Amino acid sequence: MRSFAASDRFVADVKARKVAPGYVFIGDEAFFRKRCRDAILQHLVPADVRELSLYDMDLADVDLQHVLDKARTPSLMSPFQVFFIRGIKNLYGRGKHDDEFGAIEDYFKNPNPDALLVFVADHISIPADVRRMDLTDKDRYERIRETLGEHCPLLEFARVEEGDAVKWAIASAIAEGVTLDTDAARELVDSLGSDMMMVANELEKLVLFVGDKKRITLGDVETLVLAAKQRSFYELTDAISSRDRGRALAVLDAILSSGDGEEAAIGHLYMLSRTFRQMLVILERNVRDSRALWQALWQGFRIPPFAAEDIIRQARRYKSRRELTSAIRRVARADLALRSNPPSKRLILENLVLDLTAEPKPQEAGWLQDELPV
Repeated sequence: MRSFAASDRFVADVKARKVAPGYVFIGDEAFFRKRCRDAILQHLVPADVRELSLYDMDLADVDLQHVLDKARTPSLMSPFQVFFIRGIKNLYGRGKHDDEFGAIEDYFKNPNPDALLVFVADHISIPADVRRMDLTDKDRYERIRETLGEHCPLLEFARVEEGDAVKWAIASAIAEGVTLDTDAARELVDSLGSDMMMVANELEKLVLFVGDKKRITLGDVETLVLAAKQRSFYELTDAISSRDRGRALAVLDAILSSGDGEEAAIGHLYMLSRTFRQMLVILERNVRDSRALWQALWQGFRIPPFAAEDIIRQARRYKSRRELTSAIRRVARADLALRSNPPSKRLILENLVLDLTAEPKPQEAGWLQDELPV
Protein backbone atom coordinates (compact mmCIF):
# COMPACT_ATOMS: atom_id res chain seq x y z
CA MET A 1 0.00 0.00 0.00
CA ARG A 2 1.58 3.21 -1.19
CA SER A 3 0.22 5.36 1.65
CA PHE A 4 2.01 3.16 4.21
CA ALA A 5 5.32 2.68 2.35
CA ALA A 6 7.37 5.37 4.13
CA SER A 7 6.43 4.26 7.63
CA ASP A 8 6.83 0.57 6.69
CA ARG A 9 10.43 1.19 5.54
CA PHE A 10 11.23 3.21 8.64
CA VAL A 11 9.84 0.60 11.03
CA ALA A 12 11.85 -2.10 9.23
CA ASP A 13 15.04 -0.02 9.50
CA VAL A 14 14.45 0.61 13.19
CA LYS A 15 13.93 -3.10 13.86
CA ALA A 16 17.25 -3.77 12.10
CA ARG A 17 18.82 -0.84 13.99
CA LYS A 18 19.80 0.76 10.68
CA VAL A 19 18.93 4.34 11.51
CA ALA A 20 20.36 7.67 10.41
CA PRO A 21 21.53 10.21 13.03
CA GLY A 22 18.41 12.28 12.40
CA TYR A 23 15.04 12.32 10.62
CA VAL A 24 12.32 14.80 9.81
CA PHE A 25 8.75 13.58 10.35
CA ILE A 26 6.87 15.88 8.01
CA GLY A 27 3.08 15.91 7.82
CA ASP A 28 0.17 16.04 10.27
CA GLU A 29 -1.05 12.43 9.93
CA ALA A 30 -0.75 11.43 13.58
CA PHE A 31 -1.25 7.71 12.90
CA PHE A 32 2.10 7.35 11.11
CA ARG A 33 3.90 9.57 13.59
CA LYS A 34 2.70 7.35 16.46
CA ARG A 35 3.57 4.19 14.55
CA CYS A 36 7.16 5.34 13.97
CA ARG A 37 7.55 6.65 17.50
CA ASP A 38 6.31 3.35 18.94
CA ALA A 39 8.87 1.46 16.82
CA ILE A 40 11.66 3.70 18.14
CA LEU A 41 10.59 3.16 21.74
CA GLN A 42 10.24 -0.58 21.30
CA HIS A 43 13.55 -1.25 19.56
CA LEU A 44 15.89 1.59 20.53
CA VAL A 45 14.87 2.76 23.99
CA PRO A 46 14.80 0.05 26.69
CA ALA A 47 11.84 0.49 29.03
CA ASP A 48 14.00 0.33 32.18
CA VAL A 49 16.04 3.40 31.19
CA ARG A 50 13.38 5.25 29.18
CA GLU A 51 13.13 8.13 31.63
CA LEU A 52 16.85 8.75 31.20
CA SER A 53 17.09 8.32 27.43
CA LEU A 54 13.93 9.80 25.90
CA TYR A 55 13.47 13.54 25.50
CA ASP A 56 10.46 15.44 24.15
CA MET A 57 11.45 19.02 23.46
CA ASP A 58 9.72 22.00 21.86
CA LEU A 59 11.70 24.79 20.22
CA ALA A 60 9.02 27.20 21.40
CA ASP A 61 10.33 26.59 24.93
CA VAL A 62 13.91 25.33 24.52
CA ASP A 63 16.84 26.81 22.63
CA LEU A 64 18.03 24.65 19.72
CA GLN A 65 21.66 24.91 20.84
CA HIS A 66 20.69 23.39 24.19
CA VAL A 67 19.08 20.42 22.39
CA LEU A 68 22.16 19.86 20.23
CA ASP A 69 24.54 20.15 23.18
CA LYS A 70 22.50 17.56 25.06
CA ALA A 71 22.52 15.25 22.03
CA ARG A 72 26.31 15.53 21.76
CA THR A 73 26.81 14.52 25.39
CA PRO A 74 26.97 10.73 25.88
CA SER A 75 24.70 9.46 28.65
CA LEU A 76 26.25 7.56 31.54
CA MET A 77 22.91 5.98 32.35
CA SER A 78 21.63 4.92 28.92
CA PRO A 79 23.30 3.33 25.88
CA PHE A 80 21.16 5.31 23.44
CA GLN A 81 19.29 8.62 23.52
CA VAL A 82 16.33 9.79 21.44
CA PHE A 83 15.23 13.40 21.02
CA PHE A 84 11.81 14.28 19.60
CA ILE A 85 12.02 17.94 18.64
CA ARG A 86 8.74 19.73 18.01
CA GLY A 87 8.02 23.34 17.12
CA ILE A 88 10.48 23.45 14.24
CA LYS A 89 8.35 26.08 12.55
CA ASN A 90 10.13 28.45 14.94
CA LEU A 91 13.24 27.94 12.79
CA TYR A 92 11.40 29.48 9.85
CA GLY A 93 9.79 32.48 11.49
CA ARG A 94 10.69 36.11 11.04
CA GLY A 95 14.27 37.18 11.29
CA LYS A 96 17.50 35.42 10.42
CA HIS A 97 18.12 31.88 11.56
CA ASP A 98 21.56 31.36 10.08
CA ASP A 99 23.04 30.57 13.50
CA GLU A 100 20.51 27.79 14.16
CA PHE A 101 20.98 26.16 10.77
CA GLY A 102 24.74 26.53 11.10
CA ALA A 103 24.59 24.71 14.44
CA ILE A 104 22.53 21.92 12.86
CA GLU A 105 25.07 21.58 10.05
CA ASP A 106 27.94 21.41 12.55
CA TYR A 107 26.20 18.73 14.58
CA PHE A 108 25.52 16.43 11.62
CA LYS A 109 29.12 16.73 10.42
CA ASN A 110 30.04 14.73 13.51
CA PRO A 111 26.86 13.36 15.13
CA ASN A 112 26.75 11.33 18.30
CA PRO A 113 26.38 7.69 17.09
CA ASP A 114 24.41 6.89 20.24
CA ALA A 115 21.75 9.56 19.72
CA LEU A 116 18.80 9.97 17.36
CA LEU A 117 17.24 13.34 16.57
CA VAL A 118 13.69 13.42 15.21
CA PHE A 119 12.44 16.80 14.00
CA VAL A 120 8.63 16.83 13.99
CA ALA A 121 7.12 19.09 11.31
CA ASP A 122 3.46 18.47 12.10
CA HIS A 123 2.46 22.00 11.10
CA ILE A 124 2.37 20.90 7.45
CA SER A 125 -0.58 19.08 5.93
CA ILE A 126 0.09 16.68 3.05
CA PRO A 127 -3.05 15.43 1.24
CA ALA A 128 -3.28 11.93 -0.22
CA ASP A 129 -2.99 13.57 -3.64
CA VAL A 130 0.07 15.81 -3.29
CA ARG A 131 -1.03 17.77 -6.36
CA ARG A 132 -3.75 19.26 -4.17
CA MET A 133 -1.32 20.41 -1.51
CA ASP A 134 -1.90 23.93 -0.23
CA LEU A 135 0.56 26.50 -1.64
CA THR A 136 1.56 27.63 1.85
CA ASP A 137 2.32 24.05 2.86
CA LYS A 138 4.27 23.53 -0.37
CA ASP A 139 6.45 26.50 0.47
CA ARG A 140 6.98 25.27 4.03
CA TYR A 141 7.83 21.79 2.75
CA GLU A 142 10.41 23.13 0.29
CA ARG A 143 12.10 25.27 2.94
CA ILE A 144 12.46 22.26 5.23
CA ARG A 145 13.72 20.08 2.36
CA GLU A 146 16.36 22.67 1.45
CA THR A 147 17.58 23.06 5.06
CA LEU A 148 16.97 20.12 7.42
CA GLY A 149 16.58 17.85 4.41
CA GLU A 150 20.25 18.42 3.60
CA HIS A 151 21.20 16.53 6.77
CA CYS A 152 18.25 14.25 7.59
CA PRO A 153 16.00 11.91 5.58
CA LEU A 154 12.45 13.25 5.26
CA LEU A 155 9.58 10.90 6.10
CA GLU A 156 6.34 12.14 4.54
CA PHE A 157 3.24 11.41 6.62
CA ALA A 158 0.50 12.21 4.12
CA ARG A 159 -3.20 11.58 4.44
CA VAL A 160 -4.12 8.04 3.52
CA GLU A 161 -5.94 7.23 0.29
CA GLU A 162 -9.35 5.78 1.03
CA GLY A 163 -8.60 2.53 -0.80
CA ASP A 164 -5.39 2.00 1.17
CA ALA A 165 -7.20 2.74 4.43
CA VAL A 166 -9.81 0.08 3.61
CA LYS A 167 -7.11 -2.48 2.77
CA TRP A 168 -5.25 -1.68 5.99
CA ALA A 169 -8.39 -2.09 8.10
CA ILE A 170 -9.18 -5.48 6.53
CA ALA A 171 -5.58 -6.69 6.96
CA SER A 172 -5.40 -5.45 10.56
CA ALA A 173 -8.62 -7.25 11.43
CA ILE A 174 -7.27 -10.47 9.90
CA ALA A 175 -4.15 -10.10 12.04
CA GLU A 176 -6.47 -10.16 15.06
CA GLY A 177 -8.22 -13.27 13.78
CA VAL A 178 -11.34 -11.35 12.70
CA THR A 179 -12.94 -10.99 9.27
CA LEU A 180 -13.89 -7.42 8.35
CA ASP A 181 -16.44 -7.32 5.54
CA THR A 182 -15.46 -5.04 2.65
CA ASP A 183 -18.59 -2.88 2.88
CA ALA A 184 -18.05 -2.57 6.63
CA ALA A 185 -14.43 -1.50 6.08
CA ARG A 186 -15.51 1.14 3.56
CA GLU A 187 -18.16 2.50 5.91
CA LEU A 188 -15.69 2.57 8.81
CA VAL A 189 -13.16 4.56 6.78
CA ASP A 190 -15.76 6.80 5.14
CA SER A 191 -17.55 7.63 8.39
CA LEU A 192 -14.30 8.73 10.01
CA GLY A 193 -13.08 10.82 7.08
CA SER A 194 -10.10 8.49 6.48
CA ASP A 195 -8.58 9.71 9.76
CA MET A 196 -6.30 6.73 10.39
CA MET A 197 -5.87 7.35 14.11
CA MET A 198 -9.62 7.20 14.58
CA VAL A 199 -9.97 4.24 12.21
CA ALA A 200 -7.39 2.28 14.22
CA ASN A 201 -9.06 3.14 17.54
CA GLU A 202 -12.56 2.24 16.35
CA LEU A 203 -11.35 -0.98 14.71
CA GLU A 204 -9.86 -2.06 18.03
CA LYS A 205 -13.25 -1.48 19.69
CA LEU A 206 -15.04 -3.42 16.94
CA VAL A 207 -12.76 -6.44 17.36
CA LEU A 208 -13.67 -6.54 21.06
CA PHE A 209 -17.34 -5.88 20.28
CA VAL A 210 -17.82 -8.86 17.95
CA GLY A 211 -15.97 -11.23 20.28
CA ASP A 212 -16.36 -14.89 19.39
CA LYS A 213 -18.37 -14.06 16.28
CA LYS A 214 -15.01 -13.19 14.68
CA ARG A 215 -16.69 -11.18 11.92
CA ILE A 216 -17.37 -7.45 11.63
CA THR A 217 -20.34 -6.56 9.43
CA LEU A 218 -21.74 -3.29 8.16
CA GLY A 219 -24.39 -3.51 10.85
CA ASP A 220 -21.69 -3.72 13.53
CA VAL A 221 -20.05 -0.55 12.22
CA GLU A 222 -23.38 1.27 12.10
CA THR A 223 -24.27 0.08 15.61
CA LEU A 224 -21.00 0.71 17.41
CA VAL A 225 -19.14 3.43 15.49
CA LEU A 226 -21.82 5.55 13.90
CA ALA A 227 -24.35 5.29 16.72
CA ALA A 228 -21.80 6.27 19.37
CA LYS A 229 -20.46 9.18 17.35
CA GLN A 230 -23.82 10.38 16.09
CA ARG A 231 -25.48 10.67 19.50
CA SER A 232 -23.47 13.79 20.26
CA PHE A 233 -23.77 15.07 16.71
CA TYR A 234 -27.56 14.72 16.74
CA GLU A 235 -27.51 16.80 19.91
CA LEU A 236 -25.43 19.36 18.04
CA THR A 237 -27.66 19.42 14.96
CA ASP A 238 -30.73 19.61 17.23
CA ALA A 239 -29.35 22.80 18.76
CA ILE A 240 -28.31 24.13 15.33
CA SER A 241 -31.67 23.43 13.71
CA SER A 242 -33.37 25.13 16.70
CA ARG A 243 -31.09 28.18 16.18
CA ASP A 244 -30.05 27.75 19.83
CA ARG A 245 -26.57 29.21 19.55
CA GLY A 246 -25.61 28.90 23.22
CA ARG A 247 -26.57 25.22 23.47
CA ALA A 248 -24.88 24.44 20.14
CA LEU A 249 -21.60 25.94 21.32
CA ALA A 250 -21.87 24.06 24.62
CA VAL A 251 -22.38 20.71 22.82
CA LEU A 252 -19.49 21.48 20.47
CA ASP A 253 -17.27 22.22 23.46
CA ALA A 254 -18.22 18.86 25.00
CA ILE A 255 -17.35 17.07 21.73
CA LEU A 256 -13.98 18.80 21.48
CA SER A 257 -13.20 18.18 25.16
CA SER A 258 -13.66 14.42 24.88
CA GLY A 259 -11.88 11.68 22.94
CA ASP A 260 -9.54 12.92 20.24
CA GLY A 261 -10.95 16.46 20.46
CA GLU A 262 -9.54 18.91 17.95
CA GLU A 263 -7.28 16.24 16.44
CA ALA A 264 -10.42 14.61 15.01
CA ALA A 265 -11.85 17.89 13.68
CA ILE A 266 -12.08 16.67 10.07
CA GLY A 267 -13.93 13.56 11.22
CA HIS A 268 -16.31 15.79 13.21
CA LEU A 269 -17.08 17.79 10.08
CA TYR A 270 -17.69 14.61 8.12
CA MET A 271 -20.30 13.51 10.68
CA LEU A 272 -21.93 16.94 10.63
CA SER A 273 -22.06 16.98 6.84
CA ARG A 274 -23.47 13.44 6.81
CA THR A 275 -26.28 14.45 9.16
CA PHE A 276 -27.21 17.48 7.05
CA ARG A 277 -27.24 15.29 3.92
CA GLN A 278 -29.55 12.84 5.70
CA MET A 279 -31.85 15.75 6.56
CA LEU A 280 -31.83 16.85 2.94
CA VAL A 281 -33.01 13.42 1.78
CA ILE A 282 -35.71 13.44 4.49
CA LEU A 283 -36.98 16.82 3.28
CA GLU A 284 -36.81 16.00 -0.40
CA ARG A 285 -38.74 12.74 0.08
CA ASN A 286 -41.15 14.29 2.58
CA VAL A 287 -40.42 11.63 5.22
CA ARG A 288 -42.81 11.87 8.18
CA ASP A 289 -42.20 8.70 10.20
CA SER A 290 -39.45 6.18 10.92
CA ARG A 291 -40.99 3.50 8.71
CA ALA A 292 -40.71 5.76 5.67
CA LEU A 293 -37.22 6.75 6.80
CA TRP A 294 -35.80 3.24 6.28
CA GLN A 295 -37.14 3.26 2.72
CA ALA A 296 -35.73 6.73 1.96
CA LEU A 297 -32.20 6.08 3.22
CA TRP A 298 -30.07 3.36 1.67
CA GLN A 299 -27.85 0.88 3.51
CA GLY A 300 -24.68 2.54 4.75
CA PHE A 301 -26.45 5.90 4.95
CA ARG A 302 -29.08 4.95 7.50
CA ILE A 303 -29.70 6.44 10.91
CA PRO A 304 -29.44 4.56 14.23
CA PRO A 305 -32.92 3.65 15.49
CA PHE A 306 -32.59 5.82 18.60
CA ALA A 307 -32.25 8.94 16.44
CA ALA A 308 -34.96 8.33 13.84
CA GLU A 309 -37.67 10.56 15.27
CA ASP A 310 -35.15 13.21 16.31
CA ILE A 311 -33.63 13.57 12.86
CA ILE A 312 -37.06 13.77 11.19
CA ARG A 313 -38.07 16.51 13.61
CA GLN A 314 -34.81 18.39 13.02
CA ALA A 315 -35.09 18.14 9.25
CA ARG A 316 -38.58 19.58 9.24
CA ARG A 317 -37.37 22.71 11.02
CA TYR A 318 -35.79 23.70 7.71
CA LYS A 319 -38.28 25.27 5.34
CA SER A 320 -36.45 24.73 2.08
CA ARG A 321 -33.91 22.60 0.30
CA ARG A 322 -31.77 25.68 -0.18
CA GLU A 323 -31.29 26.17 3.58
CA LEU A 324 -29.82 22.68 3.93
CA THR A 325 -27.62 22.86 0.83
CA SER A 326 -26.30 26.18 2.14
CA ALA A 327 -25.43 24.48 5.45
CA ILE A 328 -23.63 21.66 3.61
CA ARG A 329 -21.62 24.20 1.60
CA ARG A 330 -20.60 25.97 4.81
CA VAL A 331 -19.39 22.69 6.29
CA ALA A 332 -17.40 22.05 3.09
CA ARG A 333 -15.73 25.47 3.37
CA ALA A 334 -14.84 24.75 6.99
CA ASP A 335 -13.32 21.44 5.88
CA LEU A 336 -11.07 23.26 3.39
CA ALA A 337 -10.04 25.71 6.12
CA LEU A 338 -9.13 22.85 8.47
CA ARG A 339 -6.97 21.20 5.82
CA SER A 340 -4.97 24.42 5.34
CA ASN A 341 -3.31 23.94 8.77
CA PRO A 342 -5.02 26.82 10.66
CA PRO A 343 -3.67 28.14 13.98
CA SER A 344 -6.89 27.05 15.74
CA LYS A 345 -9.17 24.21 14.61
CA ARG A 346 -11.55 24.98 17.46
CA LEU A 347 -12.04 28.54 16.21
CA ILE A 348 -13.02 27.28 12.74
CA LEU A 349 -15.57 24.88 14.23
CA GLU A 350 -16.99 27.54 16.54
CA ASN A 351 -17.34 30.02 13.67
CA LEU A 352 -19.11 27.30 11.65
CA VAL A 353 -21.61 26.77 14.46
CA LEU A 354 -22.20 30.52 14.67
CA ASP A 355 -22.89 30.61 10.91
CA LEU A 356 -25.20 27.59 11.02
CA THR A 357 -27.26 28.97 13.92
CA ALA A 358 -27.76 32.36 12.27
CA GLU A 359 -31.19 33.11 10.83
CA PRO A 360 -31.29 32.21 7.11
CA LYS A 361 -31.00 34.98 4.57
CA PRO A 362 -34.00 35.48 2.28
CA GLN A 363 -32.16 33.94 -0.70
CA GLU A 364 -31.33 30.86 1.41
CA ALA A 365 -34.85 30.46 2.71
CA GLY A 366 -36.12 30.42 -0.88
CA TRP A 367 -39.68 31.16 0.18
CA LEU A 368 -41.04 31.64 -3.35
CA GLN A 369 -39.33 29.20 -5.63
CA ASP A 370 -37.74 26.57 -3.37
CA GLU A 371 -40.52 25.45 -1.03
CA LEU A 372 -40.75 21.82 0.01
CA PRO A 373 -43.92 20.05 1.15
CA VAL A 374 -44.94 20.60 4.77
